[in-house]
Amino acid sequence: MLSIAGGVLLGLLVGSFLNVVIYRLPVMLEREWRQQSRELLAEGDTEAEPDSEPRFNLVTPRSRCPSCGTQIAAVHNIPLFSWLLLGGKCASCQAPISARYPLIEAMTGLLSGLIVWAFGVSFGCAAALLFLWALIALTVIDIDHQLLPDSITYPLMWLGLGASLFYQPGSGLPFPQIHDAVVGVMAGYLSLWSVYWLFKLATGKEGMGYGDFKLLAALGAWLGWQMLPLVILLSAVVGALVGIGMIMTLGRDRQIPIPFGPYLAGAGLIALLWGERIMSAYLEFTGL
Repeated sequence: MLSIAGGVLLGLLVGSFLNVVIYRLPVMLEREWRQQSRELLAEGDTEAEPDSEPRFNLVTPRSRCPSCGTQIAAVHNIPLFSWLLLGGKCASCQAPISARYPLIEAMTGLLSGLIVWAFGVSFGCAAALLFLWALIALTVIDIDHQLLPDSITYPLMWLGLGASLFYQPGSGLPFPQIHDAVVGVMAGYLSLWSVYWLFKLATGKEGMGYGDFKLLAALGAWLGWQMLPLVILLSAVVGALVGIGMIMTLGRDRQIPIPFGPYLAGAGLIALLWGERIMSAYLEFTGL
């Protein structure tokens, strides 16, 4: 129980950092793209204005209230508890603070405790926690911006391939052997890439983004190619149900794209925790 509680506490702390990543990383990427565009347009122009934007990354500047600009004190930045103690308001101007921040912290804490409970305190648990935290960041960024940053998906894929090097039969480690991981990367990317191009050739429209290919490739690295059908099926079914529900209840325009990354991430986490049981139950049920 102490180890699970430690996992929850660690998850709360990491969840606070993920809130920073979720907000700042898309801004950093946008600034980088603008800078690259300026450099491209200014090629050969010796009088082009230098980049004047202030430094902005995951560390600088310190977090501030979006309403009054007051720097948030460390005592007011304790994950989950500070928001509750402040009543969900800024300590300086009393402007409301979105409940999304403590919700992400709480979700990260609870899911981190679940990972520790499932795998115990081990190398496999540490790897699975990194997998979880990356999926949480990708999920919320994709919901906000319909973007799955390469700066997360690529490291996630390489970490999955690296973790597979430590596979040992019967070790209980939550990742596949290197052969299955490599095939999982190839199958994950090419399967959605093929669907993308078939859909585009048939309709002239883009049905998904390249980030979805890379995320499924990363899931293939962590789970092995054997789990990819389960991941695709779960994500497609849940995505279809949510999309139909939003159209029927909220009147959402059918032409407005719905990000697919969150469904892939959720299906990947389910496959990590219970994939083998689900596959075994299916095979037993069908008699295969």
